[in-house]
Amino acid sequence: MTNPKIVLIGAGSVVFTQGLLADLFAFPELKAARIALHDIDTERLATAEAAARYIAERRGADAHITAHADRREALDGADFVINLVQIGMGEATRTDFEIPARHGVRQTIGDTLGVGGIFRALRTFPFLRALGEDIAAVCPEAWLLNYTNPMAMNVQYLTAATGLARVVGLCHSVYWTMHDLCILLRVPFDEITYRAAGVNHQAWVLRFEHDGTDLYPRLDELIAENEQLRRRVRVDMYRRLGHYPTETSEHSSEYVPWYLHHDSEIERLRLPIGAYLGIVDENVAAYERTRDDLAAGACIDVEGTMEYAPQIIHSMVTGTPRTVYGNVPNHGLIENLPAHGVVEVPCLVDRSGVQPTRAGALPPQLAALNRTYLSMNDLVVRAALDDEPRHIRHAAMTDPATAAALRVEQIWELCDDMVRAHAERLQPGLRATLGS
Repeated sequence: MTNPKIVLIGAGSVVFTQGLLADLFAFPELKAARIALHDIDTERLATAEAAARYIAERRGADAHITAHADRREALDGADFVINLVQIGMGEATRTDFEIPARHGVRQTIGDTLGVGGIFRALRTFPFLRALGEDIAAVCPEAWLLNYTNPMAMNVQYLTAATGLARVVGLCHSVYWTMHDLCILLRVPFDEITYRAAGVNHQAWVLRFEHDGTDLYPRLDELIAENEQLRRRVRVDMYRRLGHYPTETSEHSSEYVPWYLHHDSEIERLRLPIGAYLGIVDENVAAYERTRDDLAAGACIDVEGTMEYAPQIIHSMVTGTPRTVYGNVPNHGLIENLPAHGVVEVPCLVDRSGVQPTRAGALPPQLAALNRTYLSMNDLVVRAALDDEPRHIRHAAMTDPATAAALRVEQIWELCDDMVRAHAERLQPGLRATLGS
């Protein structure tokens, strides 16, 4: 694997593609990598190719860069496949917010659990099955590194529906949580020892030390002194559960029944309802700036992002050992969570691949929340695998935030409206409306 072939699926997500390529080309051993870009949007694909060539030149890379409208052509001979696809783009995301809002369901991000997470998964699954079939046909030894949300549902579906074994879901939430905690406590990030485990966007910091000293007491002191810190969901959860969650307050509020249904909690904890719609607009604007700057011959951003995929690729190519956080089938890694669920744990990486490590048992209060999360995930995956539309409703009934906001007949009505809105992107067997 001297010059690995790295395929970016959904490369038209240009801003993310830029960051990944900047990280890849920062490694001397990857400067001659073969980069294949694929997207179904021809304008975005052309922009991604222009950005890739610009970044390669700026980084002094002699990479072989190709762009492909045909996915199998892009995948042929791949060593690594990085999935960045968002099915339906901003239009589908707006639907995920607007219809639940009309029914009385509040969301902040809507990409992991809840109604938004359910339907983002269901419209992504047909694509994942097709991608898995293509990988099995033309590059069966490739590693699939997935960034597409909802992470845990997508990885569970991929492994169940396609049989692919070399699949790892990647998310930067653990890294940035620890990075930001270090800034808050004024300790150097490269001097701390930490360990986290749980599920994607709801993992927990189980160990947090500096020179062998537990840093949690210092965090407690800071929280006690700072009222503004106490006005954050993740801090509120930490104070009550004893371990800091590894995702933002906006994300964390959606996975429990305690906050979004209550006006007073939204005010106390400063929760921005519909926050992700602003991010969608920002991403579109960033893409358009990049497109226009490249066309005008202006400079574009070449900053790295510290993402895990380039680190994994570098470790597998060079044998450099690393630890990253990956989302993988549980199979006993966290003993008090379901074996078939997808969990987020530290993974060792070297030339032999990605090797998840065993976390043991989570504290019971943390496992209880993670089990609810994984139960909802499982129902969404089962809906697709079994072609059972009732499981879509069962998943929404199981979701904590949705169940806190609506009566059961309202949940079914909401699911019917969402099915109607997304029908063309759902597999045919899940397009039925069932009534309340």
